[in-house]
Amino acid sequence: MNVHSFPPIVDADSRYLILGSMPGVASLRAQRYYWNERNFMWRILYGLFSPGSAPSERYEDRVAFALNHGVALWDVIESCERPGSLDSNIKQVIPNDIPGLLARFPKIGILVCNGTKSHSELNKHFGTDPEVVKRRIIRMPSTSPIPTRDYRGLDDRLAAWRALLEV
Repeated sequence: MNVHSFPPIVDADSRYLILGSMPGVASLRAQRYYWNERNFMWRILYGLFSPGSAPSERYEDRVAFALNHGVALWDVIESCERPGSLDSNIKQVIPNDIPGLLARFPKIGILVCNGTKSHSELNKHFGTDPEVVKRRIIRMPSTSPIPTRDYRGLDDRLAAWRALLEV
């Protein structure tokens, strides 16, 4: 199945650009970033910038929260062939214009790759691009709800993502 990502969520004050690979089925259906209720992204963002508070129920409030904290959201992949939601099933990648976005929003200083696939695709397509290499790139554990050897749930992922606040 051919799938397409969404436009970026970004403004002139964005300092971090969180890059996913490609939204999952639930997010694509809703046309909203990280809309699978099991995905940890929104709980991580609220945990980083407003500890103890839960993400708003309203998507628009979540987006405003991210932007108010200098966080932009996008995906490395504009379109691809992928049945289901697994990154391992991604084929025929067409990347988004990450360098073009960075040129338009120069305050973005840190590219945060949400998982291995976004990091590998960013490096594959733009690893030597001047707009990309002049920024810091951080590969974080995926916010996907699928447990890994090192990351079982929200708490260990949130602890790893806290590194963002230290840069």
